[in-house]
Parts: sequence; structure tokens; C-alpha cells
Amino acid sequence: MDVEQQQVDMFADAVADHQWIHVDPVKAASGPYGGPIVHGYLALALFEPLWRSVLAVRGGRSGAMLTDKVRFLSPVRVGSRVRLAASVSSILATADGFRLTVAAQVEIQGMEKPALAVQCRRDVLRDDPIAS
Repeated sequence: MDVEQQQVDMFADAVADHQWIHVDPVKAASGPYGGPIVHGYLALALFEPLWRSVLAVRGGRSGAMLTDKVRFLSPVRVGSRVRLAASVSSILATADGFRLTVAAQVEIQGMEKPALAVQCRRDVLRDDPIAS
């Protein structure tokens, strides 16, 4: 997924965070990263669409995602391409489906260090849940 300035600007409007390092490409060009960077929480918000590109649920639907741990490791420069690398560490049956425990990283193309690491639990619900 490409991360563009328009996404950053829309996120800045949504969260009322218009710091120059995110929204002023001219000023940010002379800043510490040589250009604007993505808000950390925008990088985290990208987890959801990236997750849907990694795992398709058939015969059910994704339920709640419970985040256990997030570590912000490296800034994402605007114009970067990111992807999700994820592994399922456990699957637990529940009354209405199952719960995946996942370790994932949002990786930045061309960078050794990922943008962030996430440990989370994702519920997957059957279309016809069993009554408990």
C-alpha cells in the first residue's frame, strides 16, 4: 500500500494534528527526515486494510480486534510503500467462532526496520453462531 500526502492531510484533519512534520512538505524537506512523515497512529490505522489483504475470512466475518501491544519502531515517510507481515501464533475456538492471536509488523519497502510491531487478537465469527 502506498502512503500519500492526501491520506496524511485527511488524518491530520480528523485528529486535529497539523504538525509541520506531517503536513508541510516544504518545511519538512529541511527537517530531520528529509520530508514529511506519517502520523504514528495513521501508520497503526493502516493495520486494518493491510490485515484484510493478508487474511480473507470465508464462512464468517471478522469481529473485534483486541490490541495487546504496539511498538512504534521507525517513522514512515510520506510516499513510502508499506505492507503487513503477520503470523498466527494461536487459534482458540469460541462459542461463536474462533480467536486468532497474531504477531505482525508493518514493514516499509526498502527499509530494514519496520514501522511498527503489533501483537493482537482477532475474533472471527461464524455466520451462524452457536447459542451458548
